[in-house]
Amino acid sequence: MSEANDVREREDAARAPGRPGDTAPDSGEGAATSSTSSDAHTKLTVWIALAANLVIAVAKLVGGLFAGSPALLSEAAHSVADSLNEVFLLAALRRSKRPADPGHPFGYGKERYFWSLLAAVGIFVMGGCFSVFQGVEALRSSEQESTSGYIVGLIVLGVALLAEGTSLARALLQVRGQEGGIGSDPALRTVVAEDGTAVLGVLLAIAGMVLHMTTGQVVYEAAASLAIGVLLLFVAFKLGADARDQLIGEGADPDTREAITAYLDAQPEIDGVATLLTMRLGQDSLLVAARVDLTPGHESEKLELVMERVKAGLTERWPEADQVFLDVTEAPEATKDHTSPDLTA
Repeated sequence: MSEANDVREREDAARAPGRPGDTAPDSGEGAATSSTSSDAHTKLTVWIALAANLVIAVAKLVGGLFAGSPALLSEAAHSVADSLNEVFLLAALRRSKRPADPGHPFGYGKERYFWSLLAAVGIFVMGGCFSVFQGVEALRSSEQESTSGYIVGLIVLGVALLAEGTSLARALLQVRGQEGGIGSDPALRTVVAEDGTAVLGVLLAIAGMVLHMTTGQVVYEAAASLAIGVLLLFVAFKLGADARDQLIGEGADPDTREAITAYLDAQPEIDGVATLLTMRLGQDSLLVAARVDLTPGHESEKLELVMERVKAGLTERWPEADQVFLDVTEAPEATKDHTSPDLTA
């Protein structure tokens, strides 16, 4: 009877919350389902932005050539750059979901950051630089637009404003309903930045064309083209800097690091956390590596069960922490006294 009771107790313990037999994998499955749903929404948002940009790019190009408008041609270059960037983002959404393999044991989640970086380069070169070039050329030119050219240009810009505004509204609607907001998905962040910049760029182009038409001074339209170029260069630099940080290896936010440290420190078997290292491996993948000092008196054969229970509890609370490594080490005296642990990202 004693042996039967021992077996029953071990089975109950395995099913208890926080134990290796707990439902932490279900939490991970739920996170994966949520991630898949979020990706589907993001993909639809990108497709809408791509369709809008292709139509607008053709309209702006035809209108710009007909009207001889530098601001309109700058906006056409902007829309072409945005269209190419949407293709990059679609590639990011597809390639980042490939499963891990021996060559890439942590998966392909950082593909999103790489393609987002290419999108930023596209905005910089095809959008920003060309717009600045068009503005400089307009200042050197003495050509005047016809009245029909102004009308065609303003009509094209009005249609572009409506299309870009619709695409931006769709992206902002997704941001509002997405956990983590705009910062959690580089593809969505790029779409919002592109559409927001496009709406502002169209307004600048309209203002430049109207002032040019009423005053006869091309300097206003050239200034609008230069302003669009500077705006695109700034947005490209900001998106590129974010993608660079994520590619290099960005840690979890301070609140998450502090919460994970507090969770580990609260475990009865852990005397202190010597070091905590975190790194984002993708949109829904977080690596957590910690050096912990155990309380005295643990038998070596039970150490593995303790570590598995702690890791299962951590993954249950933070499903994105799908790569957890705990290293038992002798902690510094300051950590043993439970002073603020060394948080490193």
